[in-house]
Amino acid sequence: MFEWSDTDQIMRDAIREFIDKEVRPHVDELEHGDLPPYDLLRKLFSSFGIDAMATESLAKLLAKERARAEAPEGAESSGEGREQGGFGIEGADSIGVILCSELCAVSMGMFAAMGVSIGLGAATIQARGTLAQKERWLPDLVTMEKVAAWALTEPDSGSDAFGGMRTTVKRDGEDYILKGQKTFITNGPYADVMVVYAKLDEGDPSTSSGQAGKNYRDRKVLAFVLDKGMDGLTQGAPFRKMGLHSSPTGELFFDDVRLTPDRLLGETEDHASGDGRASAKEGFVMERVGVAAMSLGVIEECLRICVDYAKQRMLWGKPIADLQLIQLKIAKMEVARINVQNMVFNTLERGRAGKMPSLAEASAIKWYTSEAATEVAMDAVQLLGGNGYMSEYRVEQLARDAKSLMIYAGSNEVQITHTAKGVLSR
Repeated sequence: MFEWSDTDQIMRDAIREFIDKEVRPHVDELEHGDLPPYDLLRKLFSSFGIDAMATESLAKLLAKERARAEAPEGAESSGEGREQGGFGIEGADSIGVILCSELCAVSMGMFAAMGVSIGLGAATIQARGTLAQKERWLPDLVTMEKVAAWALTEPDSGSDAFGGMRTTVKRDGEDYILKGQKTFITNGPYADVMVVYAKLDEGDPSTSSGQAGKNYRDRKVLAFVLDKGMDGLTQGAPFRKMGLHSSPTGELFFDDVRLTPDRLLGETEDHASGDGRASAKEGFVMERVGVAAMSLGVIEECLRICVDYAKQRMLWGKPIADLQLIQLKIAKMEVARINVQNMVFNTLERGRAGKMPSLAEASAIKWYTSEAATEVAMDAVQLLGGNGYMSEYRVEQLARDAKSLMIYAGSNEVQITHTAKGVLSR
């Protein structure tokens, strides 16, 4: 794939028209936190039939799983094993990427809210849940009727997500008791459903003579599904942030939340099916590859604004587009656009062939594209000068949002480590 198809371009124009009409007029409300993004996202889904397509795709997926579950033991199945993607934005191929880049050009936070709900929350339940769990939670999530959060990060863990995890679950008869705290959780303040990762507490780590730290770090991580309003669950108010203002982000607190076994993702502690680490790492790849499409939207919008501005802004009797230093900035933006778009297209083609990037490759993509988007956005602010520093021209918002991509989905310093380790392990 080297360019968008005619169908892709038609869909892009339709999505762009919707965003111009329904989202741009509300950017200030979204940016100030006065308007949560969810009703606009539901309107987007219904306007393009995404909710209907997601419902139909999910119904087919669940029917296949039901048939496999009901087949006599030993009977051959026509399925190819566990289904991947297949509903909503995840698995939507080029249309999903177009939707991502177009939304990120105007309100990156809106896409972050949608992407986490569908691409992490719902996708984790779909990939790791039992048939009963999928039937219970997915129908409302894939249509955005309900919103999901994906809770891994903690105040003292950051990039050491598993080793530093202090949120725990302890067995209590057949149930589990959840204690701890999560932070920087997208959709956390408003989420209806939360996928929460916690370490299995099997006793006091201090009793392991001399090996307390290592013993605790290596304990099993389990994933659970929680619903809003459960006893002991508190969803904190939205944080104030540098960027991504239209993406509500907050803390989750767990004060002896009782979890029945049907909330354990996969309903087993078995390492192969119930290992939370494997589940989370699958999410890392999707999240990091998604950053490329988000970066493309930022770069394309900055380039559009800068080209229009450079042609109209007069200095010393001529448009600043005639100045070589301005041309250099615009030329560098175009190189960044080409490089990032090529990474996006390459990932799409590989996905169609059933070859998703490795964790190291996804990290490399995320690292490069997020830095490219941030550099382009900061150059856009500089090119517009005083106007670029004002909110009216929107490049200051794009610069704030782009910077988040260097931290979002794992800081770029960690991406460098994963990329290098992947190369060195070949």
